[in-house]
Amino acid sequence: MRDGVLCVWGLTMIDLRSDTVTRPTEAMLESMREATFGDDSRDGDPTVQKLEALAAERTGKAAGAFMPSGTMANLVAMLAHAQRGGEVLLEGGSHTLNAELGGISAVAGLFYRGIPGRHGAMDLDALREAVRPTTRNQMGTALVWMENTHNRSGGAVLPLAHMQAVCELARDNNVQIHLDGARIFNAAISLGAPPSEIARYADSVCFCVSKGLSAPVGSILCGSKEFVERALGFRRMVGGNMRQAGPLAAAGIVALETMVDRLVEDHQTAKRLADGLHHIDASLVDPRHVETNLVRVEVKKSGKRAAQWSAELKQKGILVSPCDVYALRFVTHRHIAAADIDATLSAFAELWKNI
Repeated sequence: MRDGVLCVWGLTMIDLRSDTVTRPTEAMLESMREATFGDDSRDGDPTVQKLEALAAERTGKAAGAFMPSGTMANLVAMLAHAQRGGEVLLEGGSHTLNAELGGISAVAGLFYRGIPGRHGAMDLDALREAVRPTTRNQMGTALVWMENTHNRSGGAVLPLAHMQAVCELARDNNVQIHLDGARIFNAAISLGAPPSEIARYADSVCFCVSKGLSAPVGSILCGSKEFVERALGFRRMVGGNMRQAGPLAAAGIVALETMVDRLVEDHQTAKRLADGLHHIDASLVDPRHVETNLVRVEVKKSGKRAAQWSAELKQKGILVSPCDVYALRFVTHRHIAAADIDATLSAFAELWKNI
């Protein structure tokens, strides 16, 4: 492996499957060696506490809780917000519904209703119709859920005006709001706003330091002090307590302090990829919809399923994931340079001309 690029059977692989493949920087590794080793699940660890405070400050919340993954942070948010049997309203293509293995019902005991949306933004009229109170005959709306950026919509960014409208609708009905902000810093850069301006429209928010920010492990769930105290209990229940977590938190601190501003480079390489694919065939992607570091590519016109495209691109040294039957997801990150994008486009063009 060289700087995050895989070598398989002597072939250099350009890994565009996810920004989770990013490797820690030297500064992160050094910080991990110097971290404290307190037991975070007992007396607390100073390094973990510093990360949690920094995360809370960045999102404009009162407190934070360090967790192993974004999936766990989302699950714990459900448990801390809602009573079993309530209903969660969220956009139908959300990551929580499509990639977190049903924890919303199997573990949290909640029902859910997928709300139709466009580019990850729920239709407000449909959302308004779906909100309902708890009565003797029904469990009402327990939680409204937003996702920014929106994974299955190709990293789409929710406009702040939309988030405000969702927030006002929920609060008018005394319903709590959670924001799955796994890539909230990508959204912030695209919007030209601080992450706290995005998170203000939710009662709780979680984000990952292990994606484009390049830390090896971890997500932080933020909210009020009372909410986080409840969340810590549920974190223990689902097995999320970590012992000597200081080294992991140390890398997260470096990620937040040094890696946010460079995310714009990932947006630029994603746009370069989208422009190149659009030039190959306009049906593949509309570059105007590429706002961050994810590029959703529609390959139905080729007659080949996304899984076949993924396999054929792998043979040419390109790793990419199917995200739907006829759609691929390309994710740029700090190990992907302009030359890697050009090589990817060349490989894709060669395959496309033979369809």
